[in-house]
Amino acid sequence: MRNVFFLGLLMLLGVGCGSDSEPADQPVRPNSNSSLVRLNQAIQQDPENPDLYFARAEMFYQQEGYDEAISDLEKALSYDSTNADYLHLLADTYLDYYKSKKALETMEQVVEYHPRRIPSLLKLSEFQLILQQYNESMRTLDRVLQIDPQESEAYFMFGMNFKEMGDTARAISSFQSAVDNNPNLIDAWIELGQLHAGLGNEIAGQYFDSAIRIEPQNVTVKHAKAYYLQDKGDLEGSLALFRDIVRQDPQYEDAYYNSGLLYLDLDSVLQAHEQFDMTLQVNPVHIRAYYYRGVASEMMGNLPAARDDYEQALRLAPDYVRAQEGLNRLQELE
Repeated sequence: MRNVFFLGLLMLLGVGCGSDSEPADQPVRPNSNSSLVRLNQAIQQDPENPDLYFARAEMFYQQEGYDEAISDLEKALSYDSTNADYLHLLADTYLDYYKSKKALETMEQVVEYHPRRIPSLLKLSEFQLILQQYNESMRTLDRVLQIDPQESEAYFMFGMNFKEMGDTARAISSFQSAVDNNPNLIDAWIELGQLHAGLGNEIAGQYFDSAIRIEPQNVTVKHAKAYYLQDKGDLEGSLALFRDIVRQDPQYEDAYYNSGLLYLDLDSVLQAHEQFDMTLQVNPVHIRAYYYRGVASEMMGNLPAARDDYEQALRLAPDYVRAQEGLNRLQELE
């Protein structure tokens, strides 16, 4: 089952991500040519082994080679047509390839083959949730609870459905049932924290702290609490958590980027500029970091550096409205 909370969180961590003026940053695909060569050789030596096609499909999927992944999965399924793992990956590939109907049909096929397989039922429920088929998703979850009344992931998914439907009270109740059945379910603790925070309940902090106690090295959990503190106006507390994150994971670009935004809010322009520098060292195509580093340079009076960053942001995202507005400001100052 995909982790629905973390998918949602990844979309939320970048400030303004997905809006007209804030372009999405470009993904960097992993280089796995040597592994691919070895898999190709293994398939040549054992062309009727479906697991080899599945392994190569996983590699293609990770590199967004969806056509190639689908082709290999179809080959694997020609040898083992009811294999749940193969079908799960095929469904994921269709979904990420914007073929949502085929993705859903594939998961429906899995549960026809394996009607009591809880991971498959949960994944079908997740796909139905993603496609906003809330009633269908919850009916699927009812099937899960008929098999195992204490399945914490089912309660978690009920919570996600209620959350998406705007029923905060039942979402909170479902997430609470999830942690009652599995106190180590990090996602549910964080969802509880975020929902209570949205209601202005001080208890929200305790839920984030519970998640951190369970997984003190989980940087995503710390990031969630940092956002909570930021929303409460505790910018210094939020910055402290981001500093802790980069000590633990120096490649965690969002911690640098969001620290830069916080420093701008605190009028600490030099520190903000340094954080955007660090962001770009980790990810040289982080479009918004170029823009905000340009803002910091502009605020410090370094107009040539600001111009360079605004232009670089526009080279990466020609429709980036804020970067163009930055260049327009500079022209007025010159």
